[in-house]
Amino acid sequence: MSTSSFRMRGFTIVELLVVVSIIALLIALLLPAVSKARDKALISQSVANLKNLGTANEFYAGDWADRQFTAMPDDAGLVAGNCQQYLGTIACPPQQLLGWDSTTVPGQQAMWGYFLGSSGKCQGLGYPGQPCVNWGVYTPIAFTGQDAGYGAFRIPNVRAFNSYVGKRFYDPTFYAPKDVLPLASVSKYFISQNEFTYDGSAYEDSSYCWSPAAMWDAAVLRRNNTALDGNGYTNPALLKTAYRSPPVSRCKYPTLKTRMIEHNWLQNTPDSPINPNFTGASTPWQFNHGYNSAPASLFFDGHIELVGCQRSMQADQRVAATNGSVWSKNTPFGITGYYGGQSYDFLVRTSFHILTTDGIEGRDVLGAEG
Repeated sequence: MSTSSFRMRGFTIVELLVVVSIIALLIALLLPAVSKARDKALISQSVANLKNLGTANEFYAGDWADRQFTAMPDDAGLVAGNCQQYLGTIACPPQQLLGWDSTTVPGQQAMWGYFLGSSGKCQGLGYPGQPCVNWGVYTPIAFTGQDAGYGAFRIPNVRAFNSYVGKRFYDPTFYAPKDVLPLASVSKYFISQNEFTYDGSAYEDSSYCWSPAAMWDAAVLRRNNTALDGNGYTNPALLKTAYRSPPVSRCKYPTLKTRMIEHNWLQNTPDSPINPNFTGASTPWQFNHGYNSAPASLFFDGHIELVGCQRSMQADQRVAATNGSVWSKNTPFGITGYYGGQSYDFLVRTSFHILTTDGIEGRDVLGAEG
């Protein structure tokens, strides 16, 4: 036999194209499944974080007479919530601390925090900063002013609460695994032994937030009547008890009222994780910026589920005819609510969890029976 009889026949171009097409088809079929499994794993981790935070909330309530977390003095309503008057006439409240961190001097550490400055009753205590500049951070949520939209509800990782978690501001429990912008900035701090770490390059709040509506006394967002245009807001400055956080036992619908939630929009995000509707910062999309957003949510009864914005909007429509709304349209944020004007699509309009009508006594979603 000639040697040519043993030569192996090569692949034709057509055969190679067929093989490549089959591989491409398999990849196309498998990628969505792999991506879905990965997303499910990340959501599961976020749910685990919320379970830990739920336990921390229970321990906090156990130590503080069943109270919701608060950074605001109970008696701030006696001076209509005015910081200067409070420091001048009542007391120097506990400062909102973040934790110890190393300084540029080897072997030394310093305490970081949102200090109220050394004035009035705080005079001589050595607290840094301009007096009362950080007062808005002590408020559950600031409705007006330079801190509008911000408040204690956004920073559960402050020392007063993180001592019930991992005793560090940048504990991984406070960050959802799909919250890519904050994680990119601060995950390097997770291995630090300090209570708080800041190297001048990054600072990020927690991925999770409390319901500020539930941190106020329920009278602040109480419905005034059953009509939609009279629904749910009284200026806290007009209420002497406004700043006293309510006990958990005042929650009338624990299976329907959210306690903590993924603040940043983690599911179904646009192509860019940065919301271009905010200026001056790399701000993630929020949970109420898309109709299909479904943030993991911890309820007052302890259960956790993904709550879709559309579900809360449907609840809003169901109660509109008789009970006004599940969230207040009458706050200084207006009918667009909590940064509603910065949303991704025109279908979504909800500020559930943030501006819940009746506060801790209200509902963010409805059950089968309403």
